[in-house]
Amino acid sequence: MGRMVALTLITFFGAIICCSWTKNLPNAPTPNIIIMLMDDMGWGDLGVFGQPSKETPNLDAMAAEGMLLPNFYTANPLCSPSRAALLTGRLPIRNGFYTTNARARNAYTPQDIVGGISKDEILLPQLLKTKGYVSKIVGKWHLGHRPQYLPLKNGFDEWFGSPNCHFGPYNDQSIPNIPVYNNSEMLGRFYEDFKIDRETGESNLTQIYLMEGLDFILRQTKAQQPFFLYWAVDATHAPVYASKRFLGKSQRGRYGDAVMELDYSIGQILKWLRTLGIDNNTFVFFTSDNGAAVMSGPNESGSNGPFLCGKETTFEGGMREPAIAWWPGHIKEALFLPLLAIFRPIYYYRGNELMAVRLGEYKAHYWTWSNSWEEFRQGINFCPGEEVPNVTTHEQKEHTLQPLIFHLGRDPGEKFPLSVLSKEYQDALSRISAVVQQHKDTLVPGIPQLNMCDSAVMNWAPAGCEKLGKCLKPPESNPWKCNWPH
Repeated sequence: MGRMVALTLITFFGAIICCSWTKNLPNAPTPNIIIMLMDDMGWGDLGVFGQPSKETPNLDAMAAEGMLLPNFYTANPLCSPSRAALLTGRLPIRNGFYTTNARARNAYTPQDIVGGISKDEILLPQLLKTKGYVSKIVGKWHLGHRPQYLPLKNGFDEWFGSPNCHFGPYNDQSIPNIPVYNNSEMLGRFYEDFKIDRETGESNLTQIYLMEGLDFILRQTKAQQPFFLYWAVDATHAPVYASKRFLGKSQRGRYGDAVMELDYSIGQILKWLRTLGIDNNTFVFFTSDNGAAVMSGPNESGSNGPFLCGKETTFEGGMREPAIAWWPGHIKEALFLPLLAIFRPIYYYRGNELMAVRLGEYKAHYWTWSNSWEEFRQGINFCPGEEVPNVTTHEQKEHTLQPLIFHLGRDPGEKFPLSVLSKEYQDALSRISAVVQQHKDTLVPGIPQLNMCDSAVMNWAPAGCEKLGKCLKPPESNPWKCNWPH
């Protein structure tokens, strides 16, 4: 399996683009690439996947003009590890974006994380640079906020956005507000210079990110330069936000407002490609970093459709994502690939533990866990309204000797495990067991990057803060092992 992650984005579009390069004439233009990565958007948030309010007309049209992938998976049910996998083409257990502080814990890159993406990893923009591409990230990075981990140190030529989530506001004394960067220097901070109204949900960030993307496309087109745009917007991550024009427009509340604005912005980007006459030479891929954060529902969460649970879990709702590929003249219109997942196994990792494996229509759970009883009793529920006995367990329950196996074609909600006495169960287990053994035999775990935390490494004094008068004094270094509760 090596450096390949089953059905991750780098595998999929790499195959398509490589085929295009080999088929085209030597003087044919190099295709541009745009990845549109949403944040905590669920499989069930798109009209084309059955969302009843039908408030995503541009994404639905994109699917009608391109390829819809209902079996597309992220490599992890949480933001930072899934993004690390997307840009490296390697599972988080291989690229180091996990923790060994405790079994099966979700870890990411908050402000106090010491680590980040390893210098030993090769990221997609670094690969594309060898083909002459200029690359830009717009939006959230989330692979480490210390200087050596930032985008321009890892292959990107330009960046407009933030290193972390838009949590806050903070008092800039015990915790600093998150900076917003333009390339290698900060422009300001969330809530101070880039406003997010926590009461009303109003923010112009999506519109700012849209204009940054359109400007980059225009400049590279004029320069006749192949480009890679990684448009990683985060309006659907709690606290969700939308601009004044979209607030109050959705039937789905504030979260729906954010989705409507993102859908509009995606429509504007595709329209811009057509206006510039480069749509036939631009591969666009839309997906999300992980499933909808149903623990934030109903006001700040999306929908995972028929799938069980959501973000932070290795049930289908946590890792099966909406996905659309669009490339006029290269991808046939209204192409639907319902069985794409049968070609490669899907590995469902939570931290350092292989929780489940899918092979074809069968999925075997070797461990189950939603979140702890302690959190659950505090009102934090990763599977609200979806408790399935012996499946959505609140303790880490081992099934390695007798995995729970589901047929996802008949039972996409993972509610009815196959009888262990059935021939179907035994046949599926035999096939999956061979795949799991091969995976474990060839697995070389990366050095874990998400074990240590330290308040001294927070965003106290990012590059450029001197010019703005926004440098803050950090506390003394006092590192500790990060506590990852779930």
